[in-house]
Amino acid sequence: MRTVLYLILIAVVAAGLWFVWAALLPVNPGEAKFVLLYPGWSARRIASTLQQEGVIRSAKAFLAIHYAMGKVNLKAGEYKFDVATNTFQVRDRILRGDVYARNVVVPEGYNIYDIATVVEQAGLGKAADFITVATHDVALLHDLDPQATSLEGYLFPDTYQFTRIDSARDIAAAMVHRFRQTAKRIGLIGRRDIHRIVTLASIVEKETAVPDERPLVAGVYYNRLDRNMLLGADPTVIYAALLADRYRGTIYQSDLQYDSPYNTYKFPGLPPGPIANPGAGSLQAAMHPTKSEFLYFVSDNNGHHRFSRNAAEHEKNVAAYRKAVAAQH
Repeated sequence: MRTVLYLILIAVVAAGLWFVWAALLPVNPGEAKFVLLYPGWSARRIASTLQQEGVIRSAKAFLAIHYAMGKVNLKAGEYKFDVATNTFQVRDRILRGDVYARNVVVPEGYNIYDIATVVEQAGLGKAADFITVATHDVALLHDLDPQATSLEGYLFPDTYQFTRIDSARDIAAAMVHRFRQTAKRIGLIGRRDIHRIVTLASIVEKETAVPDERPLVAGVYYNRLDRNMLLGADPTVIYAALLADRYRGTIYQSDLQYDSPYNTYKFPGLPPGPIANPGAGSLQAAMHPTKSEFLYFVSDNNGHHRFSRNAAEHEKNVAAYRKAVAAQH
């Protein structure tokens, strides 16, 4: 009888020591480890994955604790483990959904291809997958702009946080939602000419980064549209080349002659849709352009532009620009 008691005691002590080792002693990952837990995974699979990744010592200990403390749902997501933690702490983090979020910074003027690259660089999926969503999933904004043939123009520039369980559609939808919020704030929602405004705003965004110049630039383009003049906007030529996968880093004469409805050196009026994603400033400029007699503008090679009323004035400004460029070389 005494032998049996000793064996039981030894077993209890051994179990206790094992539990201390498996559940209470912190595990030091050594280096940052990122563990992805997918929606729909069972507690057993989560525990097994955590053990395989070296975040916990024992899946059995994790499950014993989880069931003993109540079978609360463990939250899916990507988790970063970079400090020593024990099994209780690991479970607590997953219960809270303390997921690792990746920053995605979308500057004003980025197009869908630029954004796709940023998404891929953040480790959130392939650029090609994002481009597929951005060029096809127009249902995300059909109520806003029935004319839209892609999400270009409506992926609002901002800083976002996403996790690796967010799909390309989730990411695009969040950007469109941010556009809706901004558009509502500035009074754009509900306007019948929203397609025209966003398209023009995207050109303004690419033409100047100077806030005070944006309404002037918008006014120039409206003046040209009113007079049935070609817009002659370089950013639209670049976008046409991008769509055709022929852009070579600069504009060539062949690009100016390229047969694309986005080529505003060849086709009158606005292009079929936005060429980039404008910020609030450019959207407001397109909604409230500065009234002037200006029909032309050109860079002053110092971050701003010179505006002119006729071709003669414009040629002088172009000559001044070329002289300034030449002086730098």
